[in-house]
Amino acid sequence: MAKMQKFFIVLLRLALGWFMFYAGIIKMLNAGWSAEGYLRSAKTLPELFSWFLQPGVLPVINFVNEWGLTLLGVSLILGIFVRLSSVLGAVLMLLYYLPILKFPIVGEHSYIVDEHVIYILVLLFFAVLRAGRVWGLDGKLFRRSGISRLLG
Repeated sequence: MAKMQKFFIVLLRLALGWFMFYAGIIKMLNAGWSAEGYLRSAKTLPELFSWFLQPGVLPVINFVNEWGLTLLGVSLILGIFVRLSSVLGAVLMLLYYLPILKFPIVGEHSYIVDEHVIYILVLLFFAVLRAGRVWGLDGKLFRRSGISRLLG
């Protein structure tokens, strides 16, 4: 892979990492934040998303949102466990996409594809490419530990 390609992969990884980290931290720092309003407005699979609103489930959903976004951001920024965090992040983005989808309209400003679909595709691109090995800690860890021979 050419240096310019590596540079832009890392730049994209850092940018999306910061975006996710910031989104998670802002939720953590806002004591009044909850996914409740978002879930109540679900247009697709309303039964599933209303189940998430149960008193025993909503705190877990809030925790997964806050920490999931924050740790996804840290993972992308540091380039560590990028493959795993990218796949889990893509699932999280799908769960953000579905409630606002009223096929083929997504939210108020999109037709089929919105920013969540773009995030899903970029995160899956990172997973397939093993973007953490490009100037990230994954590359250092896998080279030193010999795990790369086991995982390919």
